[in-house]
Amino acid sequence: MHKDIMATQPAANQFLSFKLGGLEYGLDFGKVQELRILKSLERFAADGAIVEGVAVSRGVIMPIVDMRAAFCGHPVETKPTTDVIILKLSTCVMGMVVDGVTDVVTLLPEQISPIPGADGGAIDYLIGLGVTGGRRLILVDIDRLMSIDKKNSQRQVA
Repeated sequence: MHKDIMATQPAANQFLSFKLGGLEYGLDFGKVQELRILKSLERFAADGAIVEGVAVSRGVIMPIVDMRAAFCGHPVETKPTTDVIILKLSTCVMGMVVDGVTDVVTLLPEQISPIPGADGGAIDYLIGLGVTGGRRLILVDIDRLMSIDKKNSQRQVA
């Protein structure tokens, strides 16, 4: 009987929460390979503000995307608390620069609701809004976000 009760409970999901531009986001913790401080990585700069170049971590060369620049539209000053989330995506390993990692949050399906005002079209990389203990996390499908075709996502100017 105890086994049946366990089978009927909805599965909880774990999300790594992080800060970016004053908001708190979450991504599937299963996609996280490791966390590093930005200054601890051996980096080779690129010309772009968003694609910060490549880095070497444990012998693996990976692209580094500065999500702070992507969300702000311009390069952002690096602080001692600036973190890199090293992700193991379906297509590659890459680093994502954020303002700071907060913690790991466990959410049940009923704690996740649709993003208000989101129609799912241009922002299909948003899973929803997670609410726990007075916190609100914008939940991101990181595989989808990192695979967006920039040419097709730009608005056409008539």
